[in-house]
Amino acid sequence: MSEVNPVNKSFCLEKICESNYQKLLRLIPNLYNIHSRAIGQHPNKPTLHLKIIERTAYTLTLQLTHCFPDTPAELFEPAVKIRLYDDAKLAEVLRDHCRTDVFKVVTDNSQSKKIMDYKWSLNYFLGKWLDYCLQTDYQFEAKLEEIA
Repeated sequence: MSEVNPVNKSFCLEKICESNYQKLLRLIPNLYNIHSRAIGQHPNKPTLHLKIIERTAYTLTLQLTHCFPDTPAELFEPAVKIRLYDDAKLAEVLRDHCRTDVFKVVTDNSQSKKIMDYKWSLNYFLGKWLDYCLQTDYQFEAKLEEIA
């Protein structure tokens, strides 16, 4: 499988984070009204589960994942942890189900290329996954226990 490797990865990473922010808001139009959890449904696809992890004045951290119920144990993948930056209109992946937070992997700040490559792969994946979810036309609703 070929890998997308832009020449100016820093600029492209910013653009993909901007795009991912817009895609998330299209996928989950009422995102900022969800208190803690929501489910995205489509009749013939695995459900999407959204969990709000942290909310601050300028950021929102959430986890988005598919739930595959027809497995021996319910499988939640890719379990992507995303931070939205409201002031900059960016969405950045912090980690996914098989990769840890970038700051735990790359502890030496002088390894900027390695940090950029790691962030690029996570955010590029999110963009492609959100494209798929948008094409599938998931409909999100807050879980009933969260509405009260």
